[in-house]
Amino acid sequence: SSNPMWRASLETLDFIPLTTVDYSGRVIITDWYSQNENQEAIKLTIRFLSNEVRSDSLKVIIHKKNCKANNQCSVSLLSENSEIKSELQTVILRKAASLEQTDKENKDNPKKKK
Repeated sequence: SSNPMWRASLETLDFIPLTTVDYSGRVIITDWYSQNENQEAIKLTIRFLSNEVRSDSLKVIIHKKNCKANNQCSVSLLSENSEIKSELQTVILRKAASLEQTDKENKDNPKKKK
């Protein structure tokens, strides 16, 4: 896809298994991800509200799962102000802006290589 927001999101999430990747539905949903097999895991949903590279074009939803030793788990939604959510959104937006700039430069000068 030539959409920089989409490409930036996929590149940013390349370390985590994806369960749903729907360009026409404007959504990416990851599988549960946990570092070092600990008892906490997160699941990310990224919704694209616009193709423009702007902070209000992207909605990041993060679910957190905590499991006890006897496999009893509770799932909660991280708050809008969570640090991981804002960091993820910032990384995606910066990468998308960079991709958009590179695309523009390549379009303006087709002979120029990346």
